Amino acid sequence: MKTSLFEIFRVGIGPSSSHTVGPMRAAREFVISLREESLIARVARVRVELFGSLALTGRGHGTDRALQLGLTGEEPDAIDPLSIDRIVREISACRSIRLLGLWKVPFEETRDLLFRPDQTIPGHPNTMRFVAFDQAGKELKSAIFYSIGGGFISRQGEEVPTGEKRDAPPYPFSSANELLRLGDEYGMLIWQIVFENEKTWHSEADIRKYISRIWRVMKECTSRGLATEGMLPGGLAVCRRAPGLRKKFEDQGGSDPLAIMDWVNASAMAVSEENAAGNLVVTAPTNGAAGIIPAVAHYLLEFVPGSCEADLFRFFLTATAIGGLYKENASISGAEVGCQGEIGVACSMAASALIAALGGTNRQVEHAAEIGMEHNLGMTCDPIDGLVQIPCIERNAMGAVKAINASRLAMRETGEHKVSLDQVIATMYQTGLDMQSRYKETSLGGLAVNVVNC
Repeated sequence: MKTSLFEIFRVGIGPSSSHTVGPMRAAREFVISLREESLIARVARVRVELFGSLALTGRGHGTDRALQLGLTGEEPDAIDPLSIDRIVREISACRSIRLLGLWKVPFEETRDLLFRPDQTIPGHPNTMRFVAFDQAGKELKSAIFYSIGGGFISRQGEEVPTGEKRDAPPYPFSSANELLRLGDEYGMLIWQIVFENEKTWHSEADIRKYISRIWRVMKECTSRGLATEGMLPGGLAVCRRAPGLRKKFEDQGGSDPLAIMDWVNASAMAVSEENAAGNLVVTAPTNGAAGIIPAVAHYLLEFVPGSCEADLFRFFLTATAIGGLYKENASISGAEVGCQGEIGVACSMAASALIAALGGTNRQVEHAAEIGMEHNLGMTCDPIDGLVQIPCIERNAMGAVKAINASRLAMRETGEHKVSLDQVIATMYQTGLDMQSRYKETSLGGLAVNVVNC
C-alpha cells in the first residue's frame, strides 16, 4: 500500500474534499508549474473549465471559490477560513487575481471560470482544465487535473497521483488478505505494520506529532460544532442540530440506556455541520464523511472504560490501512462510486480502528471493516441543491453508529466470516461503476430531485 497516514487524514476546509480541497490543490499546482517553467511573468490570463460532477455541483460545494483561492497560492490546510470571503470579494471587486499572491492578471469569473455541465472528459468525473495565455492570447501552458476523492489529485498523463511517489515500504501489501498474511508471518498487528511502513517516509516523532495534530483539529471542530447554533449557508435553510442534541443528552442525566447513541449522533453531526459551513475539518477520508471517525474516537474515549488518548495511535494507523485499501483498489470519490465510497469507507475505517484501539486481533479488524462496508453497499450520492447538507449530515451520524455496531459484532464472532474485506471492496467498486451517473454527486437524481427546496 502506497497511501500514507498523512494523505488519508488531511486538515482542510469544507465543504468537500473532492470539490473544494482537490480543486484548490490543483489550481495551486498549476500556477506553481507556471513559475517553475519560468512562464508566470508572461501570463496575461488564466482560464479554468470544470466538467462532470464538478460542473454540476461545484457551486454548491464551493468549487469556484476554492479554485480562486488555489490560484492565489492558498493551501487547504493553511488558510484561515475567516479570510476566504475577503479574498474572494477582493478578486471580484478588482476583477483581477494575484497568481501565487504576486503576479496580478485580469480575472472575471463569468469569463475565466467556466462550468461545462454538458461535457465530460475521459479519466474521471471530477475534471478540471487549466489554460494560461500570454498578452497576445496565445496559449502558454495547459493541464488537465482530476480530483479523485479525499482531496487527492492527479494530472492527466501521470501514472501515480500527485503526492504518492515514494520509496517502497518494508511490509508492502495491496489487499487485506496480504495484510493478514504479513501479520501472521511477522507476528505483527495491523497498526504495527502501517507504523513500520510510515517510518520509511516520516520519522517516528513526525508520525506521532501528526496524529496528535489531526486529533486536536478533530476535537476543536467537534467542540465548535456542538456549541455553534444558527443556520447553515447555502439557501436550504438547514438549522444546526448538534447543539440541541448535545443539550438533550446532558439533560437526560443517564436515565436513557441509549443516551450514548445520542452523544455519537451529536458528535458526528457537529463535525459535519462545521464542514457544511466551510470551516476547518479533517478529511477522513473525505470531507463529506468527516464526522464519522472523530465521533467514534470520542465514543472510545468517553464511554469505553480504561481508554485513553494513547489508544488513538493504534486507532488512526489501523484506519489508514483500511482507507488505503479502498483508495487503491476501489475509490473514495462520491462522483465515481456514490456515497458508499465516502460514508461507507469512513464507516469501515472507523469500525476497524475501534477494534484495534480495543486490542482486537487482525482478523477482527478485517471483519469489522468488512461489516462496515457490506451494509453501506449501493449508497447513492444525491445532495440536495449540490450542498453537503441533506442527506450528508445525518449520514455521518448513521455511519458512526453503524461503525460502533460493526465493531461489536466482529468482537463477538468466533468463527470465520463468509465475506472477506477484499470481496466487499471489489463489490463496492463494481457497484459504483454500475451505478447511474445521476446518483453520483451530480444532483440529477435521488433526493436531489425528489425533495423540492421551497
